[in-house]
Amino acid sequence: MITILKTLLLGIVEGITEWLPVSSTGHLILVNSFLPMDMSHQFMEMFDVVIQLGAILAVVVIYFNKLWPFHTKAHAPEKPVFKNPATDASGKSFQNFVTKYIYADRIVLWCKIFVSVIPAIVIGLPLDDWLDAHLYNATVVSIMLIIYGVLFIIVEIYNAKRNPKVNHISHITWKHALLVGIFQCLAMIPGTSRSGATIIGGILIGLSRPVAAEYTFYLAIPTMFGASLLKLLKFGFSFSGQEIAILLLGSVTAFIVSMITIKFFMQFIRKHDFKPFGVYRIALGALVLILSVAGLVHA
Repeated sequence: MITILKTLLLGIVEGITEWLPVSSTGHLILVNSFLPMDMSHQFMEMFDVVIQLGAILAVVVIYFNKLWPFHTKAHAPEKPVFKNPATDASGKSFQNFVTKYIYADRIVLWCKIFVSVIPAIVIGLPLDDWLDAHLYNATVVSIMLIIYGVLFIIVEIYNAKRNPKVNHISHITWKHALLVGIFQCLAMIPGTSRSGATIIGGILIGLSRPVAAEYTFYLAIPTMFGASLLKLLKFGFSFSGQEIAILLLGSVTAFIVSMITIKFFMQFIRKHDFKPFGVYRIALGALVLILSVAGLVHA
């Protein structure tokens, strides 16, 4: 019963913190420090990443109509989607197929999303084991919570005097996509926040806050799916019945809570900035540091 309650708590924490700029990985590490599960360390490392699949599914469900790249012939546009019509038979056939069945702008969006993933693949894969061994602890989390809490406040003060250049997701350029991907790499250090790093990065390069947040949610799909697959491959696919049950319960909980959190967050950032999250991060980071020094939480 205790294991079930702890799993539910971890799923709730993941579902809330994955989409808020407060670091989901950091919060999961902290919860595990205060309320350790009676499972192996290797399993918990994998669990903290894989339950993100439930959170990913929430993004897919909420934004399905904006992301699914195919449509039926009945929904085909009246005009061709290509500016320069093909002159050869094979080119005409391809363009007609695309016009009849594919949202070309969504295919382009997915290509930009995968450009954003490239920096994480290039930098993250070689460093994954080192990061797990050296940085996944409460002390690192607390320090990064404080550092980025301060940065959030500074960036918001700076950004208050600027007007965004990009106010629609379709106006994100290939350069924007690559830069957001580079900012996402900062979140490899636990306590940073993937959503926080990419949204703040997006704001700094000219994206409006809602556009930066929405694009961050889209980017989470391949990024978090890839991270989860990597952890599963390292752990192996031999699970006990209890481990499967814990993974499913955590993922389902994360999905349900994420559905609520994403809708709340998108409404919140249309009227507010990130300063409250910055203050929260600083306060939580300071508290954890104090507890670590006092020996009340595993450093």
